[in-house]
Amino acid sequence: MATSLLELFLTRARQAPERPVLDFEQQRFTAGQLAGHVTAFASALQRRGLKSGERVALFLENSPAFVIAYLGTQYAGGVVVLVNTQYRQVELGHILSDAGARVCVTGAAGAEELAPLKAPLSALEWLVTVESPDGPLPWPDVGFDTLLAEGDAHAALPMPRGEQLAVLGYTSGTTGRSKGAMLLHRNLLANVRAVTEAWRWTENDRLLLTLPLFHTHGLMVGLHGTLSSGGSVDLRRRFAAPEVLSALQEDASLTMFFGVPTMYGRLVEEARRTGLRPRPLRLLVSGSAPLSPQLFHDVAETFGQRILERYGMTETLMNTTNPYEGERRPGTVGMPYPGQEARVVDVRTRQPLPDGETGEIEVRGPHVFAGYWQRPDATAESFDAEGWFRTGDLGLRDGDGYFHITGRARELIISGGFNVYPREVEEVLATHPGVAEVAVLGLPDPDFGEQVVAVVVPRSPPPSAQALADFCKDRLASFKKPRRVELVDALPRNALGKVQKHLLREHLQTPAAPSSVQKPTEP
Repeated sequence: MATSLLELFLTRARQAPERPVLDFEQQRFTAGQLAGHVTAFASALQRRGLKSGERVALFLENSPAFVIAYLGTQYAGGVVVLVNTQYRQVELGHILSDAGARVCVTGAAGAEELAPLKAPLSALEWLVTVESPDGPLPWPDVGFDTLLAEGDAHAALPMPRGEQLAVLGYTSGTTGRSKGAMLLHRNLLANVRAVTEAWRWTENDRLLLTLPLFHTHGLMVGLHGTLSSGGSVDLRRRFAAPEVLSALQEDASLTMFFGVPTMYGRLVEEARRTGLRPRPLRLLVSGSAPLSPQLFHDVAETFGQRILERYGMTETLMNTTNPYEGERRPGTVGMPYPGQEARVVDVRTRQPLPDGETGEIEVRGPHVFAGYWQRPDATAESFDAEGWFRTGDLGLRDGDGYFHITGRARELIISGGFNVYPREVEEVLATHPGVAEVAVLGLPDPDFGEQVVAVVVPRSPPPSAQALADFCKDRLASFKKPRRVELVDALPRNALGKVQKHLLREHLQTPAAPSSVQKPTEP
């Protein structure tokens, strides 16, 4: 039995080498061709001295080169370090230094971004460049195609063991500096088997994938599922609503599309603008950020299909899913995948809570990571003695077993001794006709401990702070009403659409920050 996703893919490739597996722009790769490139890349890395356990960073946009480098690094015994392509020097310096990356695979723009970091990145020895940079680099570099030509596409290399480290996935950084989650080969394999079983993924499926491969959703759900099931993927460099809508309408071979709520919102807008409707697909999946019940219904109305929402994170990959067969309940993230467990515990006593009560979600199973890279303190804080991992997400399980995410534990607002869950206030404000987007957070308050603050992207004409506060007062307990409202042009988000509340908090607490703050009057 295979002990890694890599071994599973290579076995399938030997059994059916002519099967199409990857399309990208004008390129098509059969399983045999992709396996040959992966093997050549791996053997070339070994010939250049890469040793087992050494780290190779991928600072690269979606492309066949990403897929080849990802699998090839693992086949060479190396550890992949995933790097967000939107990161710049501060984030790059932290991640590559923290991981001790010896090699980085990147494009011309990435190489130029890395160039000023020669001094702090003492472990980085050379680059693999997919496109030639314009100027000289402070590191030796080799072209991607040149490296492939150096390798042996028929080399017989040892397979990684299940307990070996496969990936360092750095957390998305919505609450501060990111940590490297250590994902073992057995974690990757266990999770993709659970996902493909739950979603009935087969070799007949073809996925349109526009999510970034540096992120768990695109890589460890989309690509992993394709490689393990024997299906195929139409990989795009990035998401563009007109192109995606056109493909979903015209390409009858597509059976699945995965996206984040922002993508689905843009697709709904594009469909309403153009009148185009996609063909029915076997499966639409949303994740990486909360899907509002309103958007769930908008997609169902516009596309004639109900989205399947799931819940995952870097440290655990996929945790829960709405059922493939059965009710896909809006505002929920479903139930644990096969072979996994989830529960809700009191944030203070850590004791399990009955259905309907809000606490912190904990998960346990073979999908859960091994700990944080070089952070035994953070690892110890995240697990209990029985192996339950503290996700940091607040939520509850309803009487039917569906889990609901209500926010982050660190975002819980305690105002005047009362617990306020930001998402509850956000969902109310989102129904106001003058609100386009909203984020709710807590800030220090001398009287209440914390005050509820709403940051709103308004529609035109913008509503007043008082109008928004009164809107909440009529629908929520008075202690949940925002005591401060700020109107902004946009909310800061990471690459997958999550609002970065730590940046909002820093902005609101900076005395020199320009103020568009409005304070509603007290009742």
